[in-house]
Amino acid sequence: MRECTSEEGSDEEWVPETTSSTKRHRVKSSSSEEDTPTPTPKRARLPGRVFSWKRKAGSRDGISWRGREGSSDGISCREKEGISDGISCREKEGISDGISYREKEGISDGISCREREGISDGISYRGRGIIWRETEGSSDGISSQPGKSADPAEKRWYGIDTPDITPRQPIFKPRNAPGPTLIRTASYTPLELFNLFFTNSMLNTIIENTNIKGSTCSTANHPWFDITLQDMFSFMAMLIYMGLLKCSRLTDYWRGGNLYSLPFPKEVMSGRKFLMITHALHLSSPAMDEANDKKKGTAAYDRLGRIKPLYNEMRESCRRNFHPDQDISIDERMLSSKARTGLKKYMKNKPVKWGYKLFVLADSKNGYTWDFFVYEGRTHGNSGMGLSYESVMELVNTRLLGTGYKLYVDHFYTSPALFKDLLQKKIWACGTIHSNRIGFPKTKENSLNSKSPRGTIYWLRQDSLVFVQWRDTRDVHMCSALHTAHSEDTVIRRTKGRDGQWTVKHVSVPPSVKDYNRSMGGVDLSDALIGYYTVLHKTQRWYKTFFFHFMDIAIVNAFLLHKAIDIGKGNKPLSQRAFRETLAQQLAKVGSSSTARPVPPPSTSSPEAHHKPVYISGDSTSGRLKCKHCHAKTPLKCSSCNVALCLVSGRDCYNAWHSANNL
Repeated sequence: MRECTSEEGSDEEWVPETTSSTKRHRVKSSSSEEDTPTPTPKRARLPGRVFSWKRKAGSRDGISWRGREGSSDGISCREKEGISDGISCREKEGISDGISYREKEGISDGISCREREGISDGISYRGRGIIWRETEGSSDGISSQPGKSADPAEKRWYGIDTPDITPRQPIFKPRNAPGPTLIRTASYTPLELFNLFFTNSMLNTIIENTNIKGSTCSTANHPWFDITLQDMFSFMAMLIYMGLLKCSRLTDYWRGGNLYSLPFPKEVMSGRKFLMITHALHLSSPAMDEANDKKKGTAAYDRLGRIKPLYNEMRESCRRNFHPDQDISIDERMLSSKARTGLKKYMKNKPVKWGYKLFVLADSKNGYTWDFFVYEGRTHGNSGMGLSYESVMELVNTRLLGTGYKLYVDHFYTSPALFKDLLQKKIWACGTIHSNRIGFPKTKENSLNSKSPRGTIYWLRQDSLVFVQWRDTRDVHMCSALHTAHSEDTVIRRTKGRDGQWTVKHVSVPPSVKDYNRSMGGVDLSDALIGYYTVLHKTQRWYKTFFFHFMDIAIVNAFLLHKAIDIGKGNKPLSQRAFRETLAQQLAKVGSSSTARPVPPPSTSSPEAHHKPVYISGDSTSGRLKCKHCHAKTPLKCSSCNVALCLVSGRDCYNAWHSANNL
């Protein structure tokens, strides 16, 4: 054994060997003026790798001795230091199982750790490793942040062989009884239910603003005539009819000939008046729009000013006429448009990629749109938690809803912070979650891997939330405040074996996934009901797009009210198509008859009636009208029927029309 001498030695420390090109710094010795090179590591290696020590002093078995220090069994000790079982310890340092530690340093299982250094398997490392600070505690050698307990459940994921607790279930206390807030024993026509959303006062406001807008667009060739409430009913009847029967152009609905000749549009209103109302339709006051436009570029500018009267009234009507059941869902809705406006958004993963984004809260059972708001490009909240958090908090109004609801959202909204705040409002939430979301457990121990079979379930509970990993066709990550981690539930999946044959297999499924698939589709169901017979068509004005969409919301919600009332009375409700057809006919009936084209008189006319052609205005060139039979211009009409008809060589519409109507 080589002894430690009093010769000059270099101060050195144990360092990991990194590379052959290790930088060397000049360090001044404590016992000499001579500079001695000392290695400094470029990068600390992780625990578990082989460590080597470089030295200028003597060595034995890879262990260095410093100058002026004694030796016992090849292990160095400084002056004024004691020896216990051949292992050195400094003054004022304690001994635990022969391993030294400094004052103010924590001990876990007899393993020392320096300040600002971490310990893993008894080996400390700095810098790019994991750092535990002085204020952090330790449990089994693993430290945690202040105020957070190092629960062993956070260290690894658990399988279905480990039981999970059943969380406290919500007690449903709605503000009103779920369902329609109407007299459920009464009978309502489709028109009466529709008027619950489009009230006469709202329509009168639209009519007033439309007349003001139309008067500014009046010309000599196209004069504007003020419309009435009956005209608006006829206009809306035509919009619903166009959703049921699609034509490529609006003018085709009034087109004649063997291929068209649709009787309903001609009886409701003329095509010219329909196009005139469509062109001048305006929801807000033009004077207020002009004042609002002057505020562009400032915080006072209202981007939704042109739809605000109808927008606010529609939201209030949806909340007033129905109360949702316990299961509700929140999702985005895209309103198709390519108008040049800042409200338009692009979502590449949606079926409708360009359009206006709406955040919608719907009943999961029937798809009733209970509340919604239009995304303007910024949020009005000040929590600093982002759009997904703010949108949910704006729609979930416990003052109107009540408590004990089960809310289902997708991965855009789900976050542990949101779910915990909803629990404070007594709303239990469940949804899919991204594995890189803040708050999702980062541990990979015992989690899903490439060899996990289909149906594998791993879970981890943190306080009131449970996180679940499930292997299906793809990996599914869930977060829930109301479910247990696993149960005996299964789903049927078809799998293809090595022989190429398809077999049916029962795959385990977490309760959170099963309930999510059943209750998340409330907004999607509402979108589907709207999309079947939507009244939306292309327009050059963005606010008209919202008028058409609000009509769709009103019709679908009115249909769902009709369905709920009839089922409650034990009657068979109308289908949505039959409901829309009935509504269009009832609106046309209360509409103005002056807007309709003249209809032929009944076939039981008196035989003494004299049918003879006369000039419409007494002149063959002025005052011409479209022929009722061929729709060509003609100066003639029947004196008894008051119908414009052609009577020229090669086009005898006069006699052909009378013969067809037995006149």
